[in-house]
Amino acid sequence: MDRSGMTNPFLRLAGSGLFARALRGSAIVAMGYVGGQAMRLVSNLVLTRLLFPEAFGLMALVTVVMIGLTMFSDVGIGPAILGDRRGDDPRFLDTAWTIQALRGGLLWGVTCALAFPLASFYRAPELAHLLPVAGLTLLIAGFNPTRIETANRHLALGRVTALDLLAQAAGIGAMIGLSIATHSVWALVWGNIIGALVKLGLTTAYLPGHRNGFGWDGAAAGGLIRFGGWIFLSTACGFLLMQGDKAILGRYLTLTSLGVYNIGYFLASFPMLLVAAVVGRIFIPVYREVAADGSAPARRRLRRMRFGMTALVFTLLAAMAVLGVALVGVLYDARYAAAGAVVVAIACVQLPQMVMATYDPAALAAGDSRRFFLVSALRAGAQTVLFLAGAELGGLPMALAGQALAAVLAAPGTIWLARRHKVHDPLHDTVFAAMSVALTVFVLWLHAPALATLRLL
Repeated sequence: MDRSGMTNPFLRLAGSGLFARALRGSAIVAMGYVGGQAMRLVSNLVLTRLLFPEAFGLMALVTVVMIGLTMFSDVGIGPAILGDRRGDDPRFLDTAWTIQALRGGLLWGVTCALAFPLASFYRAPELAHLLPVAGLTLLIAGFNPTRIETANRHLALGRVTALDLLAQAAGIGAMIGLSIATHSVWALVWGNIIGALVKLGLTTAYLPGHRNGFGWDGAAAGGLIRFGGWIFLSTACGFLLMQGDKAILGRYLTLTSLGVYNIGYFLASFPMLLVAAVVGRIFIPVYREVAADGSAPARRRLRRMRFGMTALVFTLLAAMAVLGVALVGVLYDARYAAAGAVVVAIACVQLPQMVMATYDPAALAAGDSRRFFLVSALRAGAQTVLFLAGAELGGLPMALAGQALAAVLAAPGTIWLARRHKVHDPLHDTVFAAMSVALTVFVLWLHAPALATLRLL
């Protein structure tokens, strides 16, 4: 036996097997995500000096609406292509693309219809004009080729990640240039539209695979609709989990305070968004293949992947929790000083979510979208109720405490789902839960004075 493979970890990335491809894919997604976040951070630092805090508050509300409409109408096209046995069939792909394009047009129409009511609800008249234009990004995204999902299905992620970064760079460059010219929140809106157009052009021109056209296959559509019905409900819950805080706080905070909160959230959310990016693209194919293989070595490799992913995210969250106040002090001017406490608080709130983050793809890989929805609904319901109750009773600090409590209360549901699909790992959960409790206690002691300033937002 060649012992070099035991000493050279890079050889593990060189093979053509599932876990070699998964490791390469994880590395590519992680590097792409880090690169994208680095560009966003640089643009954020530039834009906070060109624009006013209220602009980021307004854009936070626009983003909440865009993501909300996207998630509330998600019919599971991506997960279906990743997991369905017909995921490479051109008729299946054209049917999926047709549904996606029709959905994009519908979403833009709904955005226009909601503009004035939401402007009134959030007491922000500018939204009436911003939302119809911002909604064009949803229309454009509806025409993105299914070759993006095909690349994810086969863990061939290098080119699609590079094209994503190029599109993001184009959008960010447009935002900065327009901000210099206009000093207006419109620069952020038009920058997003330019980024969406560039992504559509690049992925259409340079990704290999089937070139989509409008088409319809009854069997494929039926399968997509059956699978997507539960995914639709699950992603509606996902909106509440990912954007519910800003949707609620938009009613309780001023636009300036919401802008400061959004800056803190941008920094603190980096670790969990990283795990979401990797888990969403990598773990569904891995769980699918491990279930088909069923061997003990495959399950051991899966366990190592899960431990490695959670350890990485814990390390990043710990860094944010300990260094968040100092990081904001170095990066931003005094107008955003309170964002440091937001970084610390959100990093601690996300620790319970981190422990359970790698289990969900097992259900999607098995096509079990119904039980996935049930667990998502439990999480979303608990978080929305407790976050809203906390905001009503004690403002932002109590709202964030409610969010953390909700994650703990919903954990048994995730464990039930993981056991159902034979992927639960009690040792993993115990180790990282204990480390999370210890870190939270330390951080609350270390940053008690800074965290007290959250009441002023």
